[in-house]
Amino acid sequence: MMILRQPDHVQCWTDSGLNDSAAEVVIVHSGDTLQVELSAPNEAITQISLRWDKPMPEGIQIFCDHWERGYGDLEWRGMVPERILPWYALTYNLQTAETQGFGVETGGGAIASWRIDQSGITLVLDVRCGDRGVLAGPRIIPMAIVKSLKSLPGESPFIFAKRFCRSLCPAPRLPSFPVYGGNDWYYAYGNNSDETIRRDTTLIRSLSPNRENAPFMVIDAGWFPAKGCYGGPYSIGNDNFPDLPGLAGWIKSQDVRPGIWIRPLLTAEAPASWHLPDSHPVVKMERGVFLDPSVPEVLEHVKQDIRRLHDWGYTLIKHDFSTFDITGRWGFQMGDGKLSSGGWTFADRTRTTAEIILSLYRAIREAAGDSLLIGCNTVGHLGAGLFELQRTGDDTSGQEWERTRKMGINTLAFRMPQNNTFFACDADCVGLTHAIPWELNRQWLELLAKSGTPLFVSADPKAVGPEQAAALREAFTLAATVLPEGEPMDWMHT
Repeated sequence: MMILRQPDHVQCWTDSGLNDSAAEVVIVHSGDTLQVELSAPNEAITQISLRWDKPMPEGIQIFCDHWERGYGDLEWRGMVPERILPWYALTYNLQTAETQGFGVETGGGAIASWRIDQSGITLVLDVRCGDRGVLAGPRIIPMAIVKSLKSLPGESPFIFAKRFCRSLCPAPRLPSFPVYGGNDWYYAYGNNSDETIRRDTTLIRSLSPNRENAPFMVIDAGWFPAKGCYGGPYSIGNDNFPDLPGLAGWIKSQDVRPGIWIRPLLTAEAPASWHLPDSHPVVKMERGVFLDPSVPEVLEHVKQDIRRLHDWGYTLIKHDFSTFDITGRWGFQMGDGKLSSGGWTFADRTRTTAEIILSLYRAIREAAGDSLLIGCNTVGHLGAGLFELQRTGDDTSGQEWERTRKMGINTLAFRMPQNNTFFACDADCVGLTHAIPWELNRQWLELLAKSGTPLFVSADPKAVGPEQAAALREAFTLAATVLPEGEPMDWMHT
């Protein structure tokens, strides 16, 4: 049953401020949804708000998602009226044990967030183009499809959250087999080579007894000319990776699936018409050239890079950094409800940021062909239905256990409702090194292996003794098979 019907109030903001006459908002009630569209041929619209006068009971607990990855801060908590709730929100009534959900379907044309206070619920639909209002002209912008549900009698908050997320993503794109294996980042941190990847592949194969579902070996950053994560060109390797197609072929010959990492919107040089504007905040913070994904030639360039990785033989492509490279902010810096700052716009100002991000994701999907995609620092609510996997939290660590505890365990619990409803949720790697106490990493490995989510391990061969090898073999045996999904039993309390 849909809880929210037509809103009681609708407001419109432009670059100049509140102006309810600047746009026409069309809201159509259809079945269990509200379809919300925007027509504004003559004004630069920044956001639309929909308000429902709906008194909230005392003592409710409220859960929210995040803009992109979680940063160790996902939680149930009491009412905070100014708290921004990206994409969807859940409420739990302690007196009646009823859970309610308010959200927008995945793949919409606006960046959506909710506010809940004692007297009602507000949905804010951000339609900025970069950091200024969108100039839609004659276009009708399909901002959002709104859904609201309540729990069934006896349905737990977690089971309801799974059902609600399933309703928000009508057509998820899921891997046809459980995904697991190795990724070299959290021990190599970019200091890798053809030789180390072959060594890691041999290790992963030796620890993976399941022959029906082969593991992956993912080459993370370090294989291209730039240092660290500083971007393309991605048309060649470097002295440490002289033959990337040959390496992919060798990995396959070992009965291991090859995977590879890319940062698609950063490169060493590109035509000036491809650049994000000088007023964009990320241009001042990083090195290299940041590409404007609203430019058709940029999308074609990205597609060529992704298609090349596929044609080289890599069957999993991990694309990273695009939210930061587009907005100039990490998710934890978006607490003001805005994705960016600085007053800049994309070259194409007729489309919203959400629409431009979607067009990038669709281009990557098209170019990847039958390779699996894993989004990292990508907007899950826009990537759902296009990516098979999503890195759902900020980085874990092979150097600092507290970072793994904060980022990995939190996102595993609170993004679990999205697992196999939006995509397969990757809570990030086990960084198996001498710097992390094995007793702690052993628990993280076991938790991931039994959770029913993807398992990736960054195993420094120097840190893999007989005890670690036995634990990895057991973990990979579990992760290679379809398991019941884990449920965070204490997620409402800690």
